[in-house]
Amino acid sequence: MQQSFTVAMYELTLEAGKQGLSLPPYKGSTLRGGFGSTFKRIACSLRGTECRACLLKSNCPYAYIFETAPPPGSEALRNYSSIPRPFILEPPLETKTEYTPGEKLHFNLILIGKAIGYLPYFIVAFRELGEMGIGRLRKKFRLAAIRAVHPVSCASEIIYRAEDQLVRNVELTWQSDIEKVASADIPEVPAIRKIRLEFQTMTRLKFEEKFVRRVEFHMLVRNLLRRLSSLAYFHHGWEPDLDFTGLIRRAAAVRLVQDRTRWVDWERYSSRQDTKMNLGGIVGRVEYEGELGEFIPLLRLGELVHVGKGAVFGMGKIEIFCGKIC
Repeated sequence: MQQSFTVAMYELTLEAGKQGLSLPPYKGSTLRGGFGSTFKRIACSLRGTECRACLLKSNCPYAYIFETAPPPGSEALRNYSSIPRPFILEPPLETKTEYTPGEKLHFNLILIGKAIGYLPYFIVAFRELGEMGIGRLRKKFRLAAIRAVHPVSCASEIIYRAEDQLVRNVELTWQSDIEKVASADIPEVPAIRKIRLEFQTMTRLKFEEKFVRRVEFHMLVRNLLRRLSSLAYFHHGWEPDLDFTGLIRRAAAVRLVQDRTRWVDWERYSSRQDTKMNLGGIVGRVEYEGELGEFIPLLRLGELVHVGKGAVFGMGKIEIFCGKIC
């Protein structure tokens, strides 16, 4: 039985209100900031109760999206904070901070697995967040439009406009058989010996319990496998049957031949934890050399779902360049 891994991408267009918008250079945290509390307000029936103790959590959209819990009897990722959330707010790479009234801002919302069915809640939450305001001085915006974008072919279609506030049903999701994507038994693996990879947003990868500043290829593969297998388990309901040991062993033979990355410090305030958090990571380019063919599909999936910590803020966005062959 084929186990599919499903991803949907939506481009949201925000229109600055009468006061314009004042946003930081990296907008991932700002977009995520008030979004969670707004989502909870529209979806939660018992707001004064913690999700873990709530009798309604098994049927609550907020609990599933923001407080994903392990299935009953599961031993996988018992720590709630380690479970990846099934969405990514992918901010624009532009660093401008001031938007004039009526000016538009575009960013991507990526939904994974079962979360795709909760799209209407995301739409209502961003519409409500526009009325509350975001960024410095909490200036208002309008959710002007949403376009469904196929993550691979880039075909797109408008599914929502502010003028009529109707959500159109468009099927532009992408499905992949993750077990074939990360398999050493793929026939006719292309002979790719060298790739260049860019960490486009701050990327936080852990190896041996420490965040790394020099990303060897096996470290990248370990983090990708961990994230993809967790997303499959918690948000698709199945566990990938992968040769993790073999994949990591072969990844360790791939060499890092050029490292043009740098560490960027970034601090954000968490209202939930009432504290400032340091979420720095690496940005820049690396080049890897070795037997890379079997890893290209895995890396392509990583381009869609990001890699490392803080993906919900748009961190860990990667792009690979390996010539016309892939």
